Amino acid sequence: MTNMITAHVVYATITGNNEDIADIVTEHLEDAGVKVTETEISQTDPSVFEDVDICVVCPYTYDEGALPEEGLDFYEDLSDEKLSGKVFGVAGSGDTFYEEYYNVSVDKFEEAFKKTGATIGADSVKINLEPDEDDIKKLDAFTEKLIEKAKSLQ
Repeated sequence: MTNMITAHVVYATITGNNEDIADIVTEHLEDAGVKVTETEISQTDPSVFEDVDICVVCPYTYDEGALPEEGLDFYEDLSDEKLSGKVFGVAGSGDTFYEEYYNVSVDKFEEAFKKTGATIGADSVKINLEPDEDDIKKLDAFTEKLIEKAKSLQ
Protein backbone atom coordinates (compact mmCIF):
# COMPACT_ATOMS: atom_id res chain seq x y z
CA MET A 1 0.00 0.00 0.00
CA THR A 2 1.46 3.34 -1.04
CA ASN A 3 1.18 6.40 1.13
CA MET A 4 -1.46 8.96 0.27
CA ILE A 5 -0.04 11.55 -2.10
CA THR A 6 -0.33 15.15 -0.92
CA ALA A 7 -0.26 18.37 -2.91
CA HIS A 8 -0.32 22.12 -2.44
CA VAL A 9 -1.62 24.41 -5.19
CA VAL A 10 -0.74 28.12 -4.94
CA TYR A 11 -2.25 30.74 -7.25
CA ALA A 12 -1.98 34.46 -7.96
CA THR A 13 -4.86 36.12 -9.77
CA ILE A 14 -6.29 39.49 -10.73
CA THR A 15 -9.00 38.42 -13.17
CA GLY A 16 -9.89 35.10 -11.55
CA ASN A 17 -8.44 33.06 -14.44
CA ASN A 18 -5.57 31.62 -12.41
CA GLU A 19 -7.87 30.82 -9.52
CA ASP A 20 -9.96 28.89 -12.08
CA ILE A 21 -6.81 27.05 -13.23
CA ALA A 22 -5.89 26.27 -9.61
CA ASP A 23 -9.45 25.04 -8.97
CA ILE A 24 -9.33 22.74 -12.02
CA VAL A 25 -5.98 21.26 -10.95
CA THR A 26 -7.11 20.94 -7.31
CA GLU A 27 -10.37 19.25 -8.30
CA HIS A 28 -8.54 16.76 -10.54
CA LEU A 29 -6.06 15.98 -7.76
CA GLU A 30 -8.93 15.43 -5.30
CA ASP A 31 -10.76 13.20 -7.78
CA ALA A 32 -7.57 11.11 -8.03
CA GLY A 33 -7.48 10.67 -4.24
CA VAL A 34 -4.72 13.21 -3.57
CA LYS A 35 -4.98 15.20 -0.33
CA VAL A 36 -4.65 18.78 -1.57
CA THR A 37 -4.56 22.30 -0.16
CA GLU A 38 -5.13 25.38 -2.34
CA THR A 39 -4.02 28.86 -1.23
CA GLU A 40 -3.57 32.36 -2.61
CA ILE A 41 0.09 33.34 -3.10
CA SER A 42 0.18 36.39 -0.79
CA GLN A 43 -1.17 34.20 2.03
CA THR A 44 1.39 31.43 1.48
CA ASP A 45 5.02 30.77 2.36
CA PRO A 46 6.94 28.46 -0.01
CA SER A 47 7.91 26.31 3.00
CA VAL A 48 4.42 24.72 2.68
CA PHE A 49 5.93 22.72 -0.20
CA GLU A 50 8.26 20.93 2.24
CA ASP A 51 5.29 18.98 3.61
CA VAL A 52 3.74 17.72 0.36
CA ASP A 53 4.63 15.48 -2.58
CA ILE A 54 3.32 17.71 -5.38
CA CYS A 55 3.94 21.48 -5.58
CA VAL A 56 1.94 23.56 -8.09
CA VAL A 57 2.06 27.29 -8.77
CA CYS A 58 -0.48 29.08 -11.00
CA PRO A 59 0.91 32.60 -11.58
CA TYR A 60 -0.22 35.39 -13.85
CA THR A 61 2.15 37.60 -15.82
CA TYR A 62 1.60 41.31 -15.37
CA ASP A 63 2.13 43.85 -18.14
CA GLU A 64 5.46 43.29 -19.92
CA GLY A 65 6.65 40.16 -18.18
CA ALA A 66 6.35 41.21 -14.54
CA LEU A 67 5.75 38.66 -11.81
CA PRO A 68 2.62 39.06 -9.69
CA GLU A 69 3.35 41.94 -7.28
CA GLU A 70 1.74 40.09 -4.37
CA GLY A 71 3.85 37.02 -5.16
CA LEU A 72 7.32 38.59 -5.28
CA ASP A 73 8.31 37.49 -1.76
CA PHE A 74 7.01 34.00 -2.45
CA TYR A 75 8.96 33.84 -5.71
CA GLU A 76 12.19 35.10 -4.13
CA ASP A 77 11.89 32.73 -1.16
CA LEU A 78 11.02 29.74 -3.36
CA SER A 79 14.54 29.47 -4.80
CA ASP A 80 15.93 29.04 -1.28
CA GLU A 81 13.76 26.03 -0.49
CA LYS A 82 15.22 22.51 -0.55
CA LEU A 83 12.59 20.45 -2.33
CA SER A 84 14.55 17.43 -3.48
CA GLY A 85 12.18 14.46 -3.81
CA LYS A 86 9.20 16.73 -4.52
CA VAL A 87 7.38 17.00 -7.83
CA PHE A 88 6.44 20.40 -9.24
CA GLY A 89 4.32 21.85 -12.00
CA VAL A 90 3.51 25.36 -13.17
CA ALA A 91 0.34 26.37 -15.03
CA GLY A 92 -0.74 29.93 -15.63
CA SER A 93 -3.03 32.20 -17.55
CA GLY A 94 -1.75 35.09 -19.59
CA ASP A 95 -2.80 37.24 -22.51
CA THR A 96 -1.29 36.69 -25.97
CA PHE A 97 -1.75 40.46 -26.48
CA TYR A 98 1.62 40.82 -24.70
CA GLU A 99 3.35 38.71 -27.39
CA GLU A 100 6.93 37.95 -26.28
CA TYR A 101 5.94 38.59 -22.65
CA TYR A 102 3.07 36.07 -22.86
CA ASN A 103 3.00 34.05 -19.66
CA VAL A 104 6.69 34.53 -18.81
CA SER A 105 5.88 34.18 -15.09
CA VAL A 106 5.25 30.49 -15.79
CA ASP A 107 8.82 30.17 -17.11
CA LYS A 108 10.25 32.18 -14.19
CA PHE A 109 8.52 29.98 -11.61
CA GLU A 110 9.69 26.84 -13.44
CA GLU A 111 13.29 28.13 -13.21
CA ALA A 112 12.86 28.95 -9.51
CA PHE A 113 11.57 25.43 -8.83
CA LYS A 114 14.55 23.90 -10.66
CA LYS A 115 16.86 25.68 -8.17
CA THR A 116 15.11 23.87 -5.29
CA GLY A 117 16.09 20.40 -6.48
CA ALA A 118 12.45 19.46 -7.11
CA THR A 119 11.62 17.24 -10.08
CA ILE A 120 9.51 18.62 -12.91
CA GLY A 121 6.41 16.46 -13.06
CA ALA A 122 4.83 17.79 -16.24
CA ASP A 123 5.52 20.36 -18.92
CA SER A 124 4.28 23.77 -17.89
CA VAL A 125 0.88 24.82 -19.21
CA LYS A 126 0.22 28.30 -20.59
CA ILE A 127 -3.36 29.34 -21.10
CA ASN A 128 -4.59 32.41 -22.95
CA LEU A 129 -7.07 34.23 -20.71
CA GLU A 130 -9.72 32.00 -19.13
CA PRO A 131 -9.46 28.21 -19.47
CA ASP A 132 -11.75 26.70 -22.14
CA GLU A 133 -12.62 23.03 -22.76
CA ASP A 134 -9.31 22.30 -24.53
CA ASP A 135 -7.39 23.98 -21.72
CA ILE A 136 -9.23 21.90 -19.13
CA LYS A 137 -8.11 18.77 -20.99
CA LYS A 138 -4.51 20.08 -20.98
CA LEU A 139 -4.74 20.79 -17.25
CA ASP A 140 -6.17 17.33 -16.57
CA ALA A 141 -3.29 15.73 -18.51
CA PHE A 142 -0.83 18.00 -16.66
CA THR A 143 -2.30 16.90 -13.32
CA GLU A 144 -2.21 13.20 -14.28
CA LYS A 145 1.50 13.52 -15.14
CA LEU A 146 2.20 15.16 -11.78
CA ILE A 147 0.45 12.31 -9.97
CA GLU A 148 2.29 9.64 -12.00
CA LYS A 149 5.65 11.29 -11.30
CA ALA A 150 4.87 11.58 -7.58
CA LYS A 151 3.91 7.88 -7.47
CA SER A 152 7.16 6.94 -9.19
CA LEU A 153 9.16 8.77 -6.52
CA GLN A 154 7.42 7.14 -3.56
